[in-house]
Amino acid sequence: MATAPLSAATRAKAGRGALAAKRRRSALRTLGFLSPWLVGFGVFFAYPLVSTVYFSFMEYDGFTKPTWVGLKNWAYVFQDNPFFWPSLRNTLWLVLVMVTLRVVFGLGIGLLITKVRTGAGLFRTLFYLPYLAPPVAATMSFVFLLNPGTGPANTILGGLGLGEPDWFNDPDWSKPSLTLLALWCVGDLMVVFMASLLDVPKEQYEAAELDGANAWQRLRHVTLPHISPIVLFAVVTGVIATMQYYTEPLVAAKVASGVIGGSGQHFEPGYPDKSTLTVPQVVYNLGFQRFDTGAASVVALVLFALAMAFTVFLMRRRSGFMAAED
Repeated sequence: MATAPLSAATRAKAGRGALAAKRRRSALRTLGFLSPWLVGFGVFFAYPLVSTVYFSFMEYDGFTKPTWVGLKNWAYVFQDNPFFWPSLRNTLWLVLVMVTLRVVFGLGIGLLITKVRTGAGLFRTLFYLPYLAPPVAATMSFVFLLNPGTGPANTILGGLGLGEPDWFNDPDWSKPSLTLLALWCVGDLMVVFMASLLDVPKEQYEAAELDGANAWQRLRHVTLPHISPIVLFAVVTGVIATMQYYTEPLVAAKVASGVIGGSGQHFEPGYPDKSTLTVPQVVYNLGFQRFDTGAASVVALVLFALAMAFTVFLMRRRSGFMAAED
């Protein structure tokens, strides 16, 4: 018995069903490949972020059941906490000054070493070695080098008849001292910039020289346009790292104040006079020393928002610069 031929509508419906099944299989295959990233994103970013927002409206000490308090934690952080605003000012100062000087200094050292014909390996090693030192050991050594009374830095300055700053013991000099420490450990940026500088086509330098361009013009019109993505990378990662700046200022403040260990010793963060206090220190102080998880969550959200704002601003500036170049 012959079967009746399928109608055009039936064939179209079957085709749409097969196409939908094919798309579902493709979507499931794509999700399978993305699943490791999706799991990591959910566990290590999305869930902590949602939890931080949740706890920012709760009174929670980590042991008892959270209770809703509304905007009480936000009001406490912005109005009553004596550490938040000084730490925010210090962190923004470090972002603007330290990150800028690190990028400029790292680029300068990279340019210098790529131009040196003899001893480049020695100079590269000398500038990179401080970066390999553990942060605590490097900070302690740097504080002792800048000790106002016995440190060799002030001994040399005094012998030259120059001023002898109090460095980490002076609120006006503590952040510049941290900046000097960051410049001392600039080996990571030096290596990154050296790799990018060696990729700049030599033919463009030669063409610029034939056109009469001086060293500054070659740097501005040849070098910087080629390495601008690397400069953006250095600035963005520097901003994010400085927003998380915790170990070096804490260790420097403890060593400079004489509180470097032992039980029963009282230490107020930010010595001297809250000048080395950073936002991550406030998060730790609130969350793990005072067990005020709600207030710590508020400060963490402010830190996250600032890091995102800086990153978006830098990315948009980079896009605008590239559009102007085109």
